[in-house]
Amino acid sequence: MSQQALSERLNTLPAILFLNVLNLLLPQMQQRWTARQRPLPPEIAWAEERFTACLIVDGPTLDALIGKVGLLRDLDKHPLAGKMTALLHLGSQLPERIWFNDNASSNDQTFWDLIVEYVKAGSLLLFDLGYTNFTRFRQLTDKHVTFITCAKSNLKYEVVRSLTRAATFRDTLIWVGTDEDRQQLRLVEVLYGNKWRRYLTNELDPEILPARYLVALYYRRWSIERAYATIKRLLGLAYFWSGSQNAVELQLWSTWIVYSVLIDLCDEVAGLLNLPFERISIEMVFRSIYYFLKAVERGEKRSLTEYLAFRASDLGIVKRKRKEQTNVFDSWPLTIAANP
Repeated sequence: MSQQALSERLNTLPAILFLNVLNLLLPQMQQRWTARQRPLPPEIAWAEERFTACLIVDGPTLDALIGKVGLLRDLDKHPLAGKMTALLHLGSQLPERIWFNDNASSNDQTFWDLIVEYVKAGSLLLFDLGYTNFTRFRQLTDKHVTFITCAKSNLKYEVVRSLTRAATFRDTLIWVGTDEDRQQLRLVEVLYGNKWRRYLTNELDPEILPARYLVALYYRRWSIERAYATIKRLLGLAYFWSGSQNAVELQLWSTWIVYSVLIDLCDEVAGLLNLPFERISIEMVFRSIYYFLKAVERGEKRSLTEYLAFRASDLGIVKRKRKEQTNVFDSWPLTIAANP
């Protein structure tokens, strides 16, 4: 099929069909994850017991459109496809909700209305510096949503009182914002190596959200970065094949469908092997599907997950555990927080 023919087909096949399939699929995948038994990192297990949902939000700019089709042919450089923002489950690494804006110049703040409206009371929400907005912080607090984010280096605040102060750890109640946006937050600072890491949360009680869990949970925010890397590099969303909004959305939603099925498959293999999900190589599971199909042609009777679990070692599905590698939850110097 020529690139021109592919572009024309992507322009006419309704993208909404794929979005509807994705929206039907995601709750089922999340239920399957909840029902499975496999080891969980301690901070994720802790959070899953205490919050109705543990979510990460982030929104990368989508990559370049392929500039050899239709109206894109005469442009000097490849235009960007738009802006995507996703809510990702912290534990399962499955998306909860995905939004798309065809304006590539829009920033993270553009999606705050959608985020605040969507998240439910009792949820935990993790996000990075790009979402710093005292008005939105107040809205999340009023909605009884707990958040954890990084504190900007130039953050202006007033100290209410110090909860804990030590050589490598500080836990402080502070005031931020002005007028209607003014509220108390908790500033947690940890010296890691020779650099202070600073975090903000609207949970003011260190008994309810201990600093040790706060830091370890925020570290898990990088799960959404890995998810975006997977859909771009492994599943081919690094380039878009047509410039119309329908074509871009069609490719976007269909890629997320494949990603969700792939993550569910990896988690089922982890369950069969009784290993944490993070020990499973998503890339090698994806590439090993080829070998399963060849095995089926030769008469293989096992299911896909059983086959992958049985051949996990020789297919490279289980990542090697480095001897020097330590769990972030154990490596952060936060014992002082438990014994001030």
